[in-house]
Order: sequence, then structure tokens, then C-alpha cells
Amino acid sequence: MRRISATYKDIPGKQKLGPTFDYTHRLLDFSLLAEGNIPKAEKRKVLKEKIPHVLRFLNKEGLIQKEKNNNYQPKDITRNPLEFPANRSERLQSLSRADEGFLLALAYSTQRGYARNHAFVGELRIGYVKVKYNIPELDIEIDIAEIIVTECESVNQFQGSKKTPAQFTRGYGLTFGQLERKAVSMALVDRALRWKEVGEEFVGAPAQDEEFVLSHCDNIQATGFLEHLKLPHYVDFQSELELVRRIRKEYEKNK
Repeated sequence: MRRISATYKDIPGKQKLGPTFDYTHRLLDFSLLAEGNIPKAEKRKVLKEKIPHVLRFLNKEGLIQKEKNNNYQPKDITRNPLEFPANRSERLQSLSRADEGFLLALAYSTQRGYARNHAFVGELRIGYVKVKYNIPELDIEIDIAEIIVTECESVNQFQGSKKTPAQFTRGYGLTFGQLERKAVSMALVDRALRWKEVGEEFVGAPAQDEEFVLSHCDNIQATGFLEHLKLPHYVDFQSELELVRRIRKEYEKNK
């Protein structure tokens, strides 16, 4: 449906703008709009062959951190409680479920220097993926649905170290639906949480704090905890009230 890269202009499969308002406020010649002389958008046939990811160009030159396949079986955080320290698969699952506004604020903070996380959008894709289900009794796999997802791979700067030459590093985001802002935000936060993995210093930035980010990003949990404040808390408040009165009386006696 949509595929763009902010790092390379000419990419295999071409840039595909798709449905977006990203560029409407950047029109220069508004007379074209007023006079109705807007040329029709060019239509192309859908490419059936697999389109390679843009970051493979950096992979070929060895200019970007390589992701190693450690054959690790990811934990399912919907079946197993999240524990700290969390591995990357657990972090990505949590971030994918996270509130968009929360991720946006954290991602913005990294861009402003709270984690020194300057990023480029290596590739942003939107498309359909099949949901497969395995039937254990029959030992067959079937397609049960087709959903839209948004995927973002970010390219981030890294100065290198004594053991590692200067190279780019990656951030990754994958969300349900057409949610580009959340996918890009997720990629930035994912990269910030990888500070230890790439040998960076912990500078105390909120987006670097794994426990802070993952413990507070769940929108349903956060909303529930906030909304419960509107329920009756009469007994709790009375106990607090009595405590404050008693402390004040002791304070007055000891003056």
C-alpha cells in the first residue's frame, strides 16, 4: 500500500507514496489547485516479486549493525508475565501494544537530546500480512485472516568503540493498522533501549530506562489505573485524614 525511504531516493521497487497527507501542506504552486490543473497521479501495476528491504544496501557495505539469528524462541508476554531485565523480543511486543501518545513523547525526547538518538527513516512500509493458525490435531497450518500492519526500520548514528568500528545501528517498529507515527516512534524508542547492547553509556534518559518504559506504556493498564481514582475512596481518605490530624496535633504540642 505504501513504502517510502528517507535515506535513499532510488530503491528497488520504487518509492510508493500511497494514501497520505504528508505532502499536502508542502505544495508550492497553489494556482494549480485553484485552477483545477492538477495532473492525475501515475498508476502502476502492483509488483508481485518480493521487494528487498532498503537497509540491505548498508548491510552489503558493512556500514550497519548486523542482526544475528540466535535461534531464540521469543516469549509470549500475553501468556508469561514480563520480567526485568527483558530481552528484545519482549520489549518489541510491549512497545507494539503501547499507547501511541506515550511512545511519541518518548521518541520526541530522544530527538531533543535525551538519549542522543538522531535517526533516519530507513524504510517505512504499510501492507497486508496473513494471520496463520496451526491446528495441532491435524498438524496443518491455515490462513484465518489478513490484516494491515505498518513497519519501520530506522537508521541511527553510532560513533563506534575500541572493539567496534563506526557504523549505523537499527531501531525497529511494527504496529497494527496504518499507524506511521507510532511505528516510527516505536523504532526510536527501541533503539534508545538498546544502549547497553551497542556499548553506549546510560545517560539517565527516560527512553533508555527499560523498566520505566515497559511498565508504563500499556494504554489499557494505565487508563484503568487512572480511571479508578473516580471510584469511592472514602475509607482510604478518612484514614489519611486522621493521620494528618494526629501528626498536626503532635506538631502543635512540640512547638
